[in-house]
Amino acid sequence: MPSGKKLSWYLAAEEYLAKNITEEIIFFWKVPPTVIFGRHQVMENEVNLTYCREHNVVLVRRKSGGGCVYADEGNLMTSYLSPSTHSESVFQHYLDLMAGALQRLGLSTVKTEHNDILVITNPPSSMAGTAHKISGNACYALPTGTIVHGTLLYDVDFEALQQAITPDHDKLAKHGVESVRQRVINIKPLLGSSFQDRDTEYLKCQLSQLLCQTTGALTPQDIEEIDAIERENY
Repeated sequence: MPSGKKLSWYLAAEEYLAKNITEEIIFFWKVPPTVIFGRHQVMENEVNLTYCREHNVVLVRRKSGGGCVYADEGNLMTSYLSPSTHSESVFQHYLDLMAGALQRLGLSTVKTEHNDILVITNPPSSMAGTAHKISGNACYALPTGTIVHGTLLYDVDFEALQQAITPDHDKLAKHGVESVRQRVINIKPLLGSSFQDRDTEYLKCQLSQLLCQTTGALTPQDIEEIDAIERENY
């Protein structure tokens, strides 16, 4: 996928590729600081608009449901497309694939009923370890297939994440912004030494080797059509 695009471009790419899909497709991408909120969410209730304006954080509404998330270049974004219209089974299949790939990289990962992926850190020998969220995901069905997209926290700026996303005011007063940091974690420090001096491009290459049997590239005509979808729909 081309680099340097806004998040809305990659959402348009999902729609374009899903139009005539005949096999599963997965691709990875990253964006500058961006807040993505779900189809039914009220932006003013989810986003610190003042902070986002002052720090040039892009705001994008996606067509899928789910919660509000923050992404930056330390967050590897994933798109998984399937020709099946059985969206729930596709969703669970993707979560199994991603959790399994991360396990093969050495992480203790599990999926949840909320369609997140958690990593279990430092499990003592006699008791369960601590679970932290590393991936949030959302899904929606098209007449021609299903689109799943998600985040993967690799080396995200958590200070910016806390500032950009505004929880419900009652929750904020009760739990404090520190609770956000307690729930999520970056996976870069948990991976092997080969990852420590590498950015998300290295993680993308490793996951691609585990998840993809063949690779392909967009043509100039593909990119023109995606540009048109972005202009019309986002």
